[in-house]
Amino acid sequence: MKPVRLPAAATLALPRWALYALGLLYILPGLIGRDPWKDDAASFGIMWTMAHGGIQDWLLPNVAGLPIMDEGPLAFWLGALCIKLFGWAVGDVMGARMSTIGIFVLGTVSLWHTAFHLGRRAEAQPLRLAFGGQPEPADYGRTLADTAVLIYLGSLGLLLHSHETLAVTLQGALLSWFLFRSVRLIEEMNTRNALLVGVALGALAITRGFAPPLVLIAALYLCTRMLKMASAPTLRHLGQAACVGVLVPMLWVVPAAIVQPYGMDPVVDWLAWNASQLSIPSWLSLKAFFRVGIWYFWPAWPFAAWAAWAWRRQRGLLHIILPTCFVGVLALLILCDPVPESGDLLKLLPPMALMAAFGLPTMKRGAINAIDWFSVMVLTLLGGLIWLFWVAKLTGWPAQLAKNALKLVPGFKPEVGIVAVTVAGIATAGWIFLVHWRLSRQPSVLWRAVVLSSGGLILLWVLLMTLFLPDLNYARSYASVAQQIAARLPADADCIDTNVGSAQRASFAYFGHLPFAPVDGTRCSYMLLQDSIKNPTQHAPIQNGVPVRGGAVAPFRARDWTLLWEGRRPSDRDERFRLYRRAP
Repeated sequence: MKPVRLPAAATLALPRWALYALGLLYILPGLIGRDPWKDDAASFGIMWTMAHGGIQDWLLPNVAGLPIMDEGPLAFWLGALCIKLFGWAVGDVMGARMSTIGIFVLGTVSLWHTAFHLGRRAEAQPLRLAFGGQPEPADYGRTLADTAVLIYLGSLGLLLHSHETLAVTLQGALLSWFLFRSVRLIEEMNTRNALLVGVALGALAITRGFAPPLVLIAALYLCTRMLKMASAPTLRHLGQAACVGVLVPMLWVVPAAIVQPYGMDPVVDWLAWNASQLSIPSWLSLKAFFRVGIWYFWPAWPFAAWAAWAWRRQRGLLHIILPTCFVGVLALLILCDPVPESGDLLKLLPPMALMAAFGLPTMKRGAINAIDWFSVMVLTLLGGLIWLFWVAKLTGWPAQLAKNALKLVPGFKPEVGIVAVTVAGIATAGWIFLVHWRLSRQPSVLWRAVVLSSGGLILLWVLLMTLFLPDLNYARSYASVAQQIAARLPADADCIDTNVGSAQRASFAYFGHLPFAPVDGTRCSYMLLQDSIKNPTQHAPIQNGVPVRGGAVAPFRARDWTLLWEGRRPSDRDERFRLYRRAP
């Protein structure tokens, strides 16, 4: 027997304007008015170099002359293209982030349509009530689609990465699109759908390597076998998809191998990076996966786990088999990564949110009410604390809160931003209205259980990205350091050798227009050295302008160089930069 029993009143769709407003409130704060921070500055640097460089920079991703052979070029191509299209109007930083907005739209819209198509299938419908009144298939599908998007937006992992110009962000959105194309292929096994599945596979390969597409096509085949679909037509169309998935990366692989940009072959290094991403699962990777995943996938994973339990007695259900297979193979792939990163978990969110949406209708009213009360109390308390810290840093009262708010940004002088405070006030009023609506109306709609958690998380993000954005820019941006270095660098400087990381290099090149050594390894008259104040001898050696990681420390003789400048970010007590000129 199906575990879902719902009246039609529970499937009222979330108003479109409300869904669009939530999306805008989610994605725009954190993009507008924010400098590139250390987490995403390197990716922006690649996009910026491409947009202002030549064809060789598009074939060989690099940060102002520092080659970056990891991942793939697709995410950087999109950012560089957006800089070309919009940079003249909104600046290069915001121009690159226009691609981030497009990626966010691709991921959420694809997830919505995936849940809608699955939710209106006959096997997903609730039990028919004795006297009628059950929801129509289209209405039920629309409600599940809204629910899936709300769970997706309420996940902490998406919030962590969706506002950054990273390849993993594009990978998560493409995974969502691949889910949708897979559902369409299973519903209508034809050449058009197979080719679009192949395009999604190829785009994933040229974004973060060939391992995810390989396991995804295997998972899709496993789904068709579990659904007992005819093997011959299925294999033919999956073969078409695989062929297209191989051809799409050739748009970069072939020109890069022929042109050999800057005398280098990025394809060989890219393939080596792909191979380095796979190893035998270890206890360390398993422990890291669960330690990070328990908060990264919140609140999607409890609903998804409940869905697997609630639908366990049913067989041949596409809305359970498809996300379960994808979550399983992708989780195994992450466990096989010798150096797992939190961004890699992002590709698990779309199938997990999709499965969670089908678990929510099976939950008891008491459990849903408990989730609501937890969201109201915790998120309201956190929102109030953010406002209290903001008041404290401006007025000095309460004294302890003011001390805690300012000790991480020494030297920072807080000011009141009228626009930021207005936006934060409107968001807070919207939260109060949402809580009042939920508690006074006691609505029976299905998505009531996640609208508070999603709305509260968006509130906290808006408050942080308005009231505390100047503090965060001051603490995490390298703009001030770049300007100090540029002021001490002679106007006739030829180029700068350096051992700084890719994020710092991108920030210094963009904010300070520092002429770093090109890819060809030209010998420069200036050197920018990054080291640690606590361990001044521990720094990456310099070799033709490229930092050599993991090697022996290059000899540094002070008599060969003249110190021009020394400094650091005020908020960083360990990192230090020194600018030298080669002695005559």
